[in-house]
Amino acid sequence: MNKIKILNKLEIKNILNMNMALNAVESAYSQKNSLKGNVWPLVFYEYEHNVFDLDIRLGNLEDQKAYGLKLISYNENNVGKGLDKVNATSLIFDSNTGQPLALLNSSPITLYRTGAAAGIGAKYLARQDSKNLLVVGCGNIAVYSVVAILLTMPKIENIFISNPKDYESLTRRIDSIKQKINELLEECNVTLKANIECVNNLEKYTKVSDIIVTATPSEEAMIKFNWVKEGTHFSCMGACMEGKQEIDENIFSKAIVFADDEIQCLKQGETQTAYKKHIILKLNGEIGKIILNKKQGRESAQDITIFDSTGLFIQDLATSIEVLNHSNNVGKEVEL
Repeated sequence: MNKIKILNKLEIKNILNMNMALNAVESAYSQKNSLKGNVWPLVFYEYEHNVFDLDIRLGNLEDQKAYGLKLISYNENNVGKGLDKVNATSLIFDSNTGQPLALLNSSPITLYRTGAAAGIGAKYLARQDSKNLLVVGCGNIAVYSVVAILLTMPKIENIFISNPKDYESLTRRIDSIKQKINELLEECNVTLKANIECVNNLEKYTKVSDIIVTATPSEEAMIKFNWVKEGTHFSCMGACMEGKQEIDENIFSKAIVFADDEIQCLKQGETQTAYKKHIILKLNGEIGKIILNKKQGRESAQDITIFDSTGLFIQDLATSIEVLNHSNNVGKEVEL
């Protein structure tokens, strides 16, 4: 009989913090680009367009001696039923034996690892003197991305949060957003010092921002080419399926572009529209190459840089193993 550990959402939240996620995700990117981590083909099925879908992400990491999968279900109809609209479950296996190790509620892990990706993109591609951060979107991914960037880019002074499709929703939520950012920073023994404000003029704040995070389900460009100043960095988090787009594809014509996974980003990331229109023919590489000092990212203070993040299961896998390594006396062990 094989024993498997089960960890629920609350147990994982009590273990995990953003610094742990940042270290885990950076390790996953490094392993991918040193041929010790693999991303296997994504499975996607859509029951109802932009309402109800699922995807299954898979991969392995040699350093963690593990492989596994995550199944993510998204159902907008759940909101009216008092249920979570996003549910994520991971199953982790020992790559030496093939035995299942753990069953995890991956919803909190997804939030931390996605936010961490935005922070790592900024860490390696943004100007180190960046002071103004613009976040487009006001959901959980936006919040966790802010926290990761504050940890990786400590010179940030101003955080502008915009929600172009529903500004009133943002103004209603801004106090809870600030509170959540504070709580997540406190988990890492860091105090919030930057100013946070709601903004409704996307053009104005794009023009003054050094780092821009896009974290929406948009299917049309919200940030226009002629708004973007020299030296801007984008961490694009929302476009992770075919048909999605958050920034003007023409921005790519003047940008240095790195991906979490090159093939995946050309097909279904923020890069997809620029690639289909032949504005770019290829990317500059993957973020793991910069981490490993095998590629140069930003070449000058004037460069516009883009990190296209579609999300990889190996990010979840590395973060999950980090959680399991800190889970003594937490969770349940059952025999299968």
